[in-house]
Amino acid sequence: MHTTDPTLKACIEACTQCHDHCLSEITHCLTLGGDHAEPTHITLMLDCARVCQTTAALMLTGSRFHRSMCAVCARICEACAQQCETLGKMEDCVRTCRECAQQCEQMGLSAAEAG
Repeated sequence: MHTTDPTLKACIEACTQCHDHCLSEITHCLTLGGDHAEPTHITLMLDCARVCQTTAALMLTGSRFHRSMCAVCARICEACAQQCETLGKMEDCVRTCRECAQQCEQMGLSAAEAG
């Protein structure tokens, strides 16, 4: 990554951390079983990981669509955080997803202002 924008760097880092964390937490959820292992929950975690990975890639390449994608990423990360919070025993996931959602929302808001 060759950028000097600290906001962009922070958002890329948050997306990367969220992607990695959501993927690693799937095993935790499957081990816990019950509602944690429900297909809708696992699918949301996969969605969150995928959108974070894509959003980070768009920022890294300087895509003109990265700010719009950040707005979508923020919504999905917040949905994942809410579901993980409701299920319980997933505090790290909640924190990581919320941090990513906040960083992406800031980046997405910049798109609306530029827009």
